[in-house]
Amino acid sequence: MSDLHTVNKSPFEKPSLDTCLRLSKPGSSILLYEDAVYAALTGTSVTDKVAGILGERKVYVLEPDFKARGLKPERLIDGVEMVDYAGFVDLVDACDKVQAWL
Repeated sequence: MSDLHTVNKSPFEKPSLDTCLRLSKPGSSILLYEDAVYAALTGTSVTDKVAGILGERKVYVLEPDFKARGLKPERLIDGVEMVDYAGFVDLVDACDKVQAWL
């Protein structure tokens, strides 16, 4: 893996996700956590943006944050993977660099 990009702000409140999607490179991984997990849902204004990059970037969502917001796994965009805290640590360990988008 190359870079891990983390996004924690809702895509409906801050431009962090848009900036991440624009500046991250193919082969990168993106982890959505805290309120950024809303970006992983189908049927929203950002669904097409996230789904559109899945062929060249891996997108992950932090499962505890997803569940804490009462979200249902069936609303997850196809191709987005859920990870637990250990999976988050594994992603950080596997990547050369971590870039946080606040």
